[in-house]
Amino acid sequence: MQRYLLFAAFGWLTFTGIMHFGIDVVAHAIQGRHPPGRETTLYYGLQSAFALGKATFGVLGLLVIWRAPLLAGSAPFLSVSVLAGAGWLAIAWLFIDYRQPMLAATVFGALLLGAMVVRAAPLDVGV
Repeated sequence: MQRYLLFAAFGWLTFTGIMHFGIDVVAHAIQGRHPPGRETTLYYGLQSAFALGKATFGVLGLLVIWRAPLLAGSAPFLSVSVLAGAGWLAIAWLFIDYRQPMLAATVFGALLLGAMVVRAAPLDVGV
């Protein structure tokens, strides 16, 4: 069950990172929504770093879960993942004006916490 929750969490992170980049960077650039200037550069820089960081971390997490499942279930991997999710939540709360990135980071954190709870629960061996 823990592996499925981890796949869901990191798959969600990858999906939302790619969608965020496509919607807030690529679509805005194609439509020309922001006039050239410092604010536009800061906007695209923040959105690109936020989205591509999520997508990259999600793909790396998926690779670790797929290739090294014992490492993926370890406490250091889960704690670094929770810290990364908290970081994305903080950045979304402080710097992004709309709610969707904050919601995506919250769902990622909830799935990770679920995986941690499943890891901590004793196994039912059916004696």
